[in-house]
Amino acid sequence: MAHYELATPVDEATIRKLRVNDTVTLETTLYGIRDATQIHLFDKGRTTNFDLRGHAVIHTAPNVRKVPPSAEYPAGYQPVCIGTTTSDRMERFTRPLMKQYGVRMIVGKGGLRDGSKAAFKELGGVYLAIIGGTAALETTWIERIEAVDLDDLNPESLWRFKIKSFGPLLVAMDSQGTSLYDAVKDETARRRAAALESLGVHAS
Repeated sequence: MAHYELATPVDEATIRKLRVNDTVTLETTLYGIRDATQIHLFDKGRTTNFDLRGHAVIHTAPNVRKVPPSAEYPAGYQPVCIGTTTSDRMERFTRPLMKQYGVRMIVGKGGLRDGSKAAFKELGGVYLAIIGGTAALETTWIERIEAVDLDDLNPESLWRFKIKSFGPLLVAMDSQGTSLYDAVKDETARRRAAALESLGVHAS
């Protein structure tokens, strides 16, 4: 296990070094994205003027406050609470995010499935897991909201966050085709079988 401090954007070679159970702290820029954002990008033909190549996206629909634009709030939004939502329902967007927009890292909770695992291996990406219920802490890692796009979808807009020491985050799926969620599933099945056997029950 190793820890990496990564200032975004990063290249494929850097991502290929990361392994499951490593930890990562992100610096500089993080993009917020959620269901509606991706539905509009990939199902409804919309585009963004943000350059996501080499960047990380986080599955979020942040709680923000509209304020007059200023040096502190250049996008006219004050972050109130920026938490992470469950990633699984956005599974189908992993490959197009990487292939069309060059995204390298996805931050979320709960994990992704085999399609994402294959995309990470083929295209060079990772899934960075964050613990649920840590929205208040996550918000302290965000210095400001720099810009926003597709804002008619608010709060499921496409957000550009200025971040500082965002993490540590756990590498839960890597570019080698390894998934922490597969390992947990296999270990759970093994322990279940052992427990049933100790009770004299034979699992079908």
